[in-house]
Amino acid sequence: MSALQKSVSQRDVMNDETDESVKPWYRQFWFWFVFSPLIYIIIMCSITVTIALKGADDVIIDNYYKEGRMINQALEQDKQAKALGLSGELSFDRTTGEVSLVIANPPADTALMPEQLLLLMGHPVKAAKDQLITLVAIAPGTYRGELVSEPDYSWYLTLYPIKDIAQRNEAPWTLSGDIDFRTAEKALLAPRVK
Repeated sequence: MSALQKSVSQRDVMNDETDESVKPWYRQFWFWFVFSPLIYIIIMCSITVTIALKGADDVIIDNYYKEGRMINQALEQDKQAKALGLSGELSFDRTTGEVSLVIANPPADTALMPEQLLLLMGHPVKAAKDQLITLVAIAPGTYRGELVSEPDYSWYLTLYPIKDIAQRNEAPWTLSGDIDFRTAEKALLAPRVK
């Protein structure tokens, strides 16, 4: 092999090496080989954190003592409803948004059975979806109100003889129940004590 051929072949080898080293960083194989798993992990962590924050459940109440006292008071309200023999049947018409309530054996005392009752529909997971429905008397023991929004799935129901939810601790009695709108349009309300 002549000296000229050797120098030409060495020049070709050097050109190949310089072509490889001249490529920008984003075209290098080793960059993508090392960093692609890290980039994938960062993207997946971001997606997971976003899902976790948007789908988080409501926070548990911190003041357990105060809540315990309220539970005891609620039990007293339930005992009073049982002593009065109160129970009720709620009917929901999700097409028109109408809520009907019929109270069995309503007391004649207007302090115990006022012209307006308050129905708290509590969502089991999201407190932001809770609904407060004012029920107005249309006949003795019969009340009617309107849904705030169309409910679905399961809800907890609590009936108070008050006008404002802030007065629920002063309510003389309460009735409770639950409903699953996938299977029913009616719910029975009764005291929680037997």
